[in-house]
Amino acid sequence: MSSLATAHGVDEAYRHVEKHARPASSLGLGDAVLKWYDVAPPDDPVAAEVRSLARRALDDAVQVGELQLGDGLGFVILHRCGDAGFHFLLAGTWRNDNELWETVWAKHDDADPGFHPWVVEDGHRPTFCVWELGVVAHERLAWTEYLASQRDAAARRVYLGDVFEGPV
Repeated sequence: MSSLATAHGVDEAYRHVEKHARPASSLGLGDAVLKWYDVAPPDDPVAAEVRSLARRALDDAVQVGELQLGDGLGFVILHRCGDAGFHFLLAGTWRNDNELWETVWAKHDDADPGFHPWVVEDGHRPTFCVWELGVVAHERLAWTEYLASQRDAAARRVYLGDVFEGPV
């Protein structure tokens, strides 16, 4: 058993801050429909121009076949990370009944003109950070309710209308 005296992945200088999840208009990409969430500090939200750039990047990727989401439902998280303008763009769709599939893009800083696929080659790789998990937790519950429903057009509208806003 490893020692509990080590930091276990948390830098001693790290100070955790609260962020806020804010829903925005859903996005149709091909036959998929995705809810939209911005995640950022409550006093410094995602800039509208960055959100527009992210939405265009996803739409362009679907149009040229670089991003294939199928005909499902899901959600997007646009997460502003840190102070240098780094943003993660996470597109998740529900597949195989109960699995969340994810495509990750990033905008590296304010000088970066757009979003690019985030490629990780290692076998053990990051998934969601603690702030993103606040949105994922809500979406897991919303999807579970959808799975227990009639799963018809009315249920899809209920799922798409079930969004989260608050501290994460």
